[in-house]
Amino acid sequence: MVAVLVTTRVAAQPVAPATAATMAPVVQFSACPQEDPSCAPPSVPREFRGVWVATVGNMDWPSRAGLPADSARLELLRILNHVQRTGLNAVLFQVRPSGDALYASTIEPWSEYLTGKQGRAPDEPWDPLAFAVREAHVRGLELHAWFNPYRAKDPTAKGPLAKPHLAIQYPSYARRYGRYTWFDPGEPAVMRRTVRVVLDVLKRYDVDGIHLDDYFYPYPELRRRREIPFPDAATFARYKKQGGKLGRDDWRRRNVDLLIDTLRTEIAKAKPWVKFGVSPFGIWRPGEPAMVRGFDAYGKIFADAKKWLANGWVDYLVPQLYWGVEQAGQPFGDLLRWWNAQNSQLRHVWPGLADYKIGDAPARWGSGEILRQIDTTRAAAGATTTAGSVHFQMTALLEDRDSVATRLAAGPYNARALVPASPWKGQTVPRTPAIGITAGRGGAVLTIARRSTDDVQWWVVQTRAAELWRTYIIHGELSEVAMTTFAGPAAAGPEVLALTPVGRTGAAGSPVAIRLR
Repeated sequence: MVAVLVTTRVAAQPVAPATAATMAPVVQFSACPQEDPSCAPPSVPREFRGVWVATVGNMDWPSRAGLPADSARLELLRILNHVQRTGLNAVLFQVRPSGDALYASTIEPWSEYLTGKQGRAPDEPWDPLAFAVREAHVRGLELHAWFNPYRAKDPTAKGPLAKPHLAIQYPSYARRYGRYTWFDPGEPAVMRRTVRVVLDVLKRYDVDGIHLDDYFYPYPELRRRREIPFPDAATFARYKKQGGKLGRDDWRRRNVDLLIDTLRTEIAKAKPWVKFGVSPFGIWRPGEPAMVRGFDAYGKIFADAKKWLANGWVDYLVPQLYWGVEQAGQPFGDLLRWWNAQNSQLRHVWPGLADYKIGDAPARWGSGEILRQIDTTRAAAGATTTAGSVHFQMTALLEDRDSVATRLAAGPYNARALVPASPWKGQTVPRTPAIGITAGRGGAVLTIARRSTDDVQWWVVQTRAAELWRTYIIHGELSEVAMTTFAGPAAAGPEVLALTPVGRTGAAGSPVAIRLR
C-alpha cells in the first residue's frame, strides 16, 4: 500500500509497502472529543495544479519512439514523482495525439510515438494509460486523459498510417492540409469516432477528467505567405444541399460546438463525476478585452470557447495564456480577468502557463514570470472561479529550467492542495468512517472502515506533532496504511491523527480524529 505525503515543509514521496522491518510498535489511541480544539485539523487549500504531459512528437514522454517498455515505465514514473515533488496535483496525459492510441484500444492503432511504428504493439504487454492512472492515484494525483479530436497525422510522424486508423479505413474523411493530415470536422462520422474513442477510455479507465486541446479546425498553414484554404468545400456543399442555412464560417463553428456539447452530455451520462475540460487558444477574438491584439480563434480555427463557458458545456476551461504579465497586446492579467468575466455558470477557469518559454528565445523568461502569473491567478480567483493553473510543458519542469520546479515547490506550491470541488457535478458528502490502529505484519497500521456504498476518491490524513500539522493524501481505495507513513520528523511520532473523506466530485466529509499514545 502506498500513501502520499503532503506537507508545507517536507516534499511528498511515495511510501513503501509495510513490512515487519519497517513497521513501528503498535500504539494505543483514544477518540478525540469533538469539543477539543487541539484535535481539529486545519483546512486543506483547494487549487488545481496541473501539467500537460505531451506524447506527440515525443515532446515529454516517451523520450523516443520505440523505447523498451521497462525504460518507458521508468520514464513515466520519473515524471509522476517529479510532479508530486513539485507540489502539483493533476496530470493531463496525452493519449490520442493523431487518431492513434497510447493505450490498449480495439478502435484505433497503437501510436508510433510509443512503439516506433503505428499499429505495432509494445514489445511486452502493458497499457501506459492504465499504468499512469494507477501510479498517479497512489501519489495523490488526478489523471486526465487528453485527446486531440481532429488531427490525423502530425508532421513529426515518420511512418505511414496503419489500420484501424480512421484515415486508412475511410480516406474520404481526411484532408491533406499543409504539413498535416486533418479529419474534416464537417463529416458527422468524424465526430462519432471521437465520441466513441473518448467513451471507450472513460468506461475502461478510472480517469478523473477528459481533456481536449486547442486544435479544432487547423491553425492556418501558409503557401507563398498566403493562407491555404481548408479543403472542406465538398463537405459544405453537401450540408447546403441537405437544406443547411448557415454560412461557411458559422457552419464550421457549429460543427465544433456540436462535438463539445455531445461530449459533455455523453461524459455526464457515463460517469457524471468525471470532469470535462478544454484548453482553447488564449484569445477569443482580438479586441476582447479592448487592448488585446493577436490571433482570432473564433474566426480562424472556429472555436467559440466563450460560448462553451457561458453555456456550462465544460467543467473547466484552460485558456492558453502564454504571454507575460506585462506584455503589450496580450497582457496575462487582463486576459484572465476577461475569461473569468464570461464564467456566468461558475465553472473552473484555470489558465495555461508557458513554462516552456523559460530561457527560450525570443521570450527568455525567467522562472519568476511563472510565479508572478500564479500570484495574478490567485488574486483573480474567488468571485467567479476557483484558483488553479496548468503548466506547459512537463519537460521544462523536469529540467528545472531556471529552478522553476524548485521555486514552485518551495514557494506557491509549498502548502499542498486538493483539487477544487465541482458542486454542479454532485454534492454527495461521503460519510466519516471509523478509524483505528491495529497490529499488522509486525507493526502499527491505520485501519479505515470504509462503507461500501460511499464513493470516496481520497482520504486526507492530517497529523499533529510538536504543534505542526502535516497533511497526507491517500487514494480512497486504501483501507490499511502503515503508521510509519505518518511518522514525520518527530521521534515520538504524531500526537493526533485526523482523517477526512473526499468524494469524487470534491465534496469533503467531516473529519474524525484520534489521540495517539
